[in-house]
Amino acid sequence: MPLNDLLQNTLVVYKKRPGRIVTLGDKVEVELPDGTRLKVRPKDVIPLHPGPLESLDGLSGVTGDVQTAWELLSGDQTNLQELAELAFGDYTPASAWAVWELLEDGLYFQGSPDLITPVSRMDVERQIATRQAKAQELAVWNNLLERIRSGSFDAAAVSIQDRQFLSEVEDLARDKRPNSRLLQGLDRAESPENAHSLLLELGIWDEYVDPYPARMGVPMESPYLGLPELPEEARLDLTRLAAFAIDDEENQDPDDAISLDGEEIWVHVADVAALIPPGSPADLEALTRGANLYLPQGTIAMLPQQAVSALGLGLLEVSPALSFHITLSTDGSVQGVEVQPTWVRVQRLSYQQAQVRLQGGDAQLNRLLDQLQTFYSRRHREGALTMDLPEVIIRLKGKEVLIRPVHPLMSRVLVREAMLAAGEAAARYARQHQVPIPYTIQESTPGLEPAEDMAGRFALRKKMKRSQISLLPGPHAGLGLPLYTRATSPLRRYQDLLVHQQLRAHLAGQPVRGEQEVLSTAAMAEASTSLANHAEFLSRQHWTLVYLLQNPGWIGEAVLVEKSGMAGKFLIPALAWETTIHMANELPLNTSVLLEVVSVDLPKLDAFFHIHSVNS
Repeated sequence: MPLNDLLQNTLVVYKKRPGRIVTLGDKVEVELPDGTRLKVRPKDVIPLHPGPLESLDGLSGVTGDVQTAWELLSGDQTNLQELAELAFGDYTPASAWAVWELLEDGLYFQGSPDLITPVSRMDVERQIATRQAKAQELAVWNNLLERIRSGSFDAAAVSIQDRQFLSEVEDLARDKRPNSRLLQGLDRAESPENAHSLLLELGIWDEYVDPYPARMGVPMESPYLGLPELPEEARLDLTRLAAFAIDDEENQDPDDAISLDGEEIWVHVADVAALIPPGSPADLEALTRGANLYLPQGTIAMLPQQAVSALGLGLLEVSPALSFHITLSTDGSVQGVEVQPTWVRVQRLSYQQAQVRLQGGDAQLNRLLDQLQTFYSRRHREGALTMDLPEVIIRLKGKEVLIRPVHPLMSRVLVREAMLAAGEAAARYARQHQVPIPYTIQESTPGLEPAEDMAGRFALRKKMKRSQISLLPGPHAGLGLPLYTRATSPLRRYQDLLVHQQLRAHLAGQPVRGEQEVLSTAAMAEASTSLANHAEFLSRQHWTLVYLLQNPGWIGEAVLVEKSGMAGKFLIPALAWETTIHMANELPLNTSVLLEVVSVDLPKLDAFFHIHSVNS
């Protein structure tokens, strides 16, 4: 029906709704089903039937034989009037509107009122199958929403159809997608925390699901890459010296050991660069990881297991090492440094075993400790700041979370000082021989002084500036060292491996990486390491909260380390956990209290405590 044939009381379409022409003019007045009248341009309406149409009531509900009309018209074209007469027996406003709805639906016919084409049989069958699938999905969707809202959802009876919606929630909980239809349907904000909460609520997940490594995008499996055999090369034989690899009991990748040679110290480090040169597949894979991922549920290595088996100190009768020969002056300064590939015979000890031997008068370990005490004293004369805040080791054994404190043992001091001395020695050697490496520097913060109490050490940690990577050697204020690099954990940390690769190339007379390549590589490694560290931090928080869920009503000592009005921040040494509590009474810093856990919000990584009592 042409636009110029518009008459009063004509049936038209306006914005996909039926309308009746009330008056004509430059603009036509259209009445809509709800009684609204609008003046619109003639070209904004589509005429369907000339009428006369006195009311829009009764347009719906007309019946006919649409499928027969579709079959009869197969391969032909028609118009709205002819189709209305064929499918519904007559051309009326109601049948004209029914034909328009057929065109809008698009199952059997498509086109415009003046030119209508039947849809092919193949396309009709495809659309029917698609619509049936959507209808079934909608039924599943509505059923799932109803079960969740009514509290009748059963995690043990999840259907395959349910799973597609729930998998979206799991992906959101792991921060692998930004949205979830199920959270939308339940009118809940779409966030990883809310997704985690819903999964716990429904019993799809339990508290033993740790989503944080996945959220950080860190690999959750150790790499599986082949490595070459150890190359044939000259190595200094130091198997005559007693060498001690001292670490935590659970440590599976020993990469440093200590020896005493007369009055001089050797720090032996796993010679990882001997098997993993720059640009090799294992090197590139390690760079993307940055460091080992230490989780309470297990360790995800940055290097293939073959590297640990072949290079871990003390895992074989004789181990290859890159060894730092350090001469200390009487005031604890590093006076001389040599770096050499070596063979060493290493005895592995836990910190506790080494502590027992120190207390039992072991001559070698006590002489090593005496030497390194001078290095420790010199660092503190140079302004080193030791924070000594509580640390714990968290392990998952089966489904039981175990938390134990890290005790301040002299064996730990021995290892710490030896590794710091090796870090300074490696930095000095690289500077002396003009080998580009990433130095670790830290600017001093004016006014910082050593603190003896818990609150003072807590404040000290917050005020200290972050360390940085630099191609130029410079002081590390927090360590009290004039220059420093990380060089003693190449099995665990890529930056250390990078230093070893540079030193090894220099020792072999081979080209070393240029400064810009070292800087960009170190920056990539630092970014990867930061992700791994953050994943570890969040995972440790998660499992600490699981520990509290396993120990309802837990009570433990806490120390007030910071105040803001009546809000106090308490540090719980047994958990290495910080919590903020509103205090009913004013308490001085360093007050010791007993806190009792009240509740745990696992998805939000939060625990709520109240002050059980104030220690006298």
